[in-house]
Amino acid sequence: MLLNMKNLTGSAVVIISITIGVAAQPVSSGSAVRTPSKPIRPFVVLPAQSLGDLEKKLQPSNKTEELIGGEGMELRVAVQHEKNTAAAAGELHDASDDVYYVIEGSATLTLGGTLDGPHEIEPGEWRGPRIVGGQKIEVTKGDLIIVPRGTPHQRSTTGQDFTMILIKVYAEPRPAAQPKPAPK
Repeated sequence: MLLNMKNLTGSAVVIISITIGVAAQPVSSGSAVRTPSKPIRPFVVLPAQSLGDLEKKLQPSNKTEELIGGEGMELRVAVQHEKNTAAAAGELHDASDDVYYVIEGSATLTLGGTLDGPHEIEPGEWRGPRIVGGQKIEVTKGDLIIVPRGTPHQRSTTGQDFTMILIKVYAEPRPAAQPKPAPK
């Protein structure tokens, strides 16, 4: 178990490092003198033990724990657990890519095709009751799935117990959350 958690943590750190590296590529300003960029926030190291503890905390119910994300971020990293959950609406993101790394269990993904009856729930975020013409794929522990922006996707864990690391890479930094109106 300890060896598996070390492998898992090592894999997760590599995946997150690659994702952050891709998301954080500097934009050229055209100036003649260039210097290296400075960190925009502290680095994150998540040891195997804390990741294992987090996974246990999320079970047995369906929960998500944010590790990185929020205002000004072009990246969101979360650990998500689902158990016996029917497929939610199909979804498509205009301006973000999803990366899944399966920590434990299995799930059925539907990828590709088109959203049936798509409606925009917020700018660039589309949902539809199902995906037409998508490919069903069974994913299990250790699988890495990359869902590029514009790709319809849907997940079902019916009869299954499933935990994954979710990495979202946004095209633009996330805006500040808008305050919700006070109840009347």
